[in-house]
Amino acid sequence: MASADNRRYSRQILFPGLGEQGQRRLGLARVAIVGCGALGTFHAAALARAGVGHLRIVDRDYVELVNLQRQWLFDERDAAEGLPKAIAAARRLAAINSEIEIEPAVADLNPATAADLLEGADLLLDGADNFETRYLVNDFAIQREIPWIYGAAIGSYGLTMPVLPGRTACLKCLYPEPPSGAQPTCETAGVLNAVTAAVASVQVGDALKILAGKSAELARRITTIDVWSGEIRQAPQPGPSPDCPACTRREFPHLEGRHRAPISLCGRNAVQIHESARPLNLEELKERLAPLGEVRSNEFALRFFAAPFELTVFPDGRAIIKGTTDPGVARGLYAKYVGN
Repeated sequence: MASADNRRYSRQILFPGLGEQGQRRLGLARVAIVGCGALGTFHAAALARAGVGHLRIVDRDYVELVNLQRQWLFDERDAAEGLPKAIAAARRLAAINSEIEIEPAVADLNPATAADLLEGADLLLDGADNFETRYLVNDFAIQREIPWIYGAAIGSYGLTMPVLPGRTACLKCLYPEPPSGAQPTCETAGVLNAVTAAVASVQVGDALKILAGKSAELARRITTIDVWSGEIRQAPQPGPSPDCPACTRREFPHLEGRHRAPISLCGRNAVQIHESARPLNLEELKERLAPLGEVRSNEFALRFFAAPFELTVFPDGRAIIKGTTDPGVARGLYAKYVGN
């Protein structure tokens, strides 16, 4: 737990909205950050510097050079080593604030892992890159009555809103179904780091209010930002919808796994699969694959290059297959090089 009377936080304590009591509450708070990309790295850095006592960073992916344009906790060495994002972020945060607890979780958030990864958090922060994961977070938060803060950005545009179970509309209230048709991604539409920072800043501001016990001061609004046009808009956020499947009918299909769909990794020509039900010995796998192509490995992951594909395999059996968006091709490559 971070100390509330440490000079480190003196400028926050001087702020009337927070004060010493609010800082103490931050030091006792536990936050789960879902996704450690452009939004999540900003969340983690800001909350660590603010003295939030426990941060759990949940991310399934590894650092690449293309991430460095907008993901705030990584550097070229992390990309060269192919470190998992959660691990690289935790190492950087430990150097920023040694007083707090940082818990990296290199894992895929899915119905089977949600309880382990999200339980015990006072707040959930959305740094995810797809609607499927956000619906899962929404189901978990509404069922457990945990506040969470939605955020998304693409191109120069982003939006965010807080979700206070029972008091505000949730994601399902506003979007009962995910958007239909092809949606823009970072790979097709690009993204400016200024908009990810802006959206994440608004999310962190709301998070500080909630964690400091100031939820009554939270503006219940949907905020949209376009950093290219300079336009910022806010619309009133309604209360829970009487027709909401989650808030009203208490139906949680995403949490129960009834709506689990293949996930396209944002800004990546890649597919994630989890074909193995048992842990993998990465050293043994490295020895098997070495005669077949270039292999790089560390204690967290193994990367195998079989042009035009790249396989990154994790100890829990999960893999990210880069070079295809076809799940069938990805599963075939997994079976060929890793095994069924």
